[in-house]
Amino acid sequence: MSSSPQPTSAPGATTTEQGGGGSAIALLVIASCQLMVVLDITIVNIALPDIQRSLDFSTTSLAWVVNAYTLTFGGLLLLGGRAGDILGRRRVFIFGVLLFVLASLLGGLAQNEAQLLAARAVQGVGGAIASPTSLALISTTFREGPERNRAFGVFAAVSAGGGAIGLLAGGILVQYLNWRWVLFVNVPIGLLIALATPRWIKESERHPGRFDVTGALTSTLGMVLLVYGFIRAAQEGWRDPLTLASFAASVVVLALFVLVERRSRQPITPLHMFADRNRAGTYGIMLCLAAAIFGMFFFLTLFVQNVLDFSPLAAGLAFLPVSAVIAVGAGLASRFLPRFGPKPFMVVGAILAAAGLAWLTLTDIHSTYAGSVLGPMLVFSLGMGMEFVSLTLMALSNVQVQETGAASGLLNATQQVGGSLGLSILVTMFGTASTNEAEKQIPTFLAQATPAERLRFQRTGQLPRPWADEVLTAGVSAAFVIAAAFTVLAALIAILVIQVRSSDLERLKGGTGAGPV
Repeated sequence: MSSSPQPTSAPGATTTEQGGGGSAIALLVIASCQLMVVLDITIVNIALPDIQRSLDFSTTSLAWVVNAYTLTFGGLLLLGGRAGDILGRRRVFIFGVLLFVLASLLGGLAQNEAQLLAARAVQGVGGAIASPTSLALISTTFREGPERNRAFGVFAAVSAGGGAIGLLAGGILVQYLNWRWVLFVNVPIGLLIALATPRWIKESERHPGRFDVTGALTSTLGMVLLVYGFIRAAQEGWRDPLTLASFAASVVVLALFVLVERRSRQPITPLHMFADRNRAGTYGIMLCLAAAIFGMFFFLTLFVQNVLDFSPLAAGLAFLPVSAVIAVGAGLASRFLPRFGPKPFMVVGAILAAAGLAWLTLTDIHSTYAGSVLGPMLVFSLGMGMEFVSLTLMALSNVQVQETGAASGLLNATQQVGGSLGLSILVTMFGTASTNEAEKQIPTFLAQATPAERLRFQRTGQLPRPWADEVLTAGVSAAFVIAAAFTVLAALIAILVIQVRSSDLERLKGGTGAGPV
């Protein structure tokens, strides 16, 4: 290790001239950014009940705390990666980190629902700029070979483990401080990353090109309108004029997006990627599974804290087995993929996920964590671990070298957008089911309530426990029914669409081959 590594060199360099110490610190900077961005998708989940009480969110509108981030993050990922190629990855990386820091600070200071959601949306923009450039910086910072392979391994481990770390960190921060610190914590971390980057990471070579801003904006706006339509339907009903207008506008804007992409010389979403049936099927499976996993985290977080009375820290610890079992499933898939190919793991993984979610539909107010939550969570997680490895491999199969970034970026974007859209659909089902259950519970409550309890209900419109628990549980169970249906759809896509070619198996075994199976 060099005792005094040289931090920077000419902007056009594409490989590092640093010693081991410089490379280690550069990797720490890049991995810390990825951890911060990925962690923020889940760290807020643990804080949702406290945010709801502090800022008077309804349960249905509470989903926007998650969706406002993931929609802008997923919708602008490809544009963020493109910006790094054109303007210089280090420069864009720093800008994305600082934007993320500013939005985190404003979100922590939010005093109402609108301020928090606006900050979360800007956080997503910052994450969409920083995350793809952080991955690209590995290629320009580390020498090709074992050094770069180790760096990619660390990056992948951070990406996979960030969700569980976020749940645990969120639990600690909410338990001992308050919900605002799940956002404030990003400020010192992000500033350290921004300060260290110019010293330890070199600028990449710029590549000429154009920004497909119109494509990025129309895709994001179209998805926002679609998600808003579903959440509005949960609050106001399917016949509400604004609900219908939102759906209609989303169709128009998304159709405009497709038209823009077909005519663009350098589209943000290369539509020809969907011409390959395996890749198109992979994106469809990811849409379905992302909806399921976002829904599981969102609704189980509410259930274990509001019905099972878990503290935020206990709730974070309750989700740790998820990451451990996902790692087991991923390990099994990685070991046996060369022998069986990815399709069996796609099918079995989706079936296991469906079984776990179907099991969760049986939860009620008498359920316990050990008896009713842990088992289905582990079954679901094992299936998802198998899926993540298989989907990544299939998304990048038979892709030209110059388009691997676009293919992987599309998979990541599909995950975020699918999660947001799916969560909005699940929230709609939750809202309908919980409203129906409330209509059943109100007469029983009024018959047994004290005069003070009736007065409080007239003033707030909120049922007290145990009636509120019945309402919440009915909505959560209904949402898990739809989530299970998503995973069944994923299994059907895997069975009917995915075709493993002999060339795919040859490459998995380390050889070369051609021709379909």
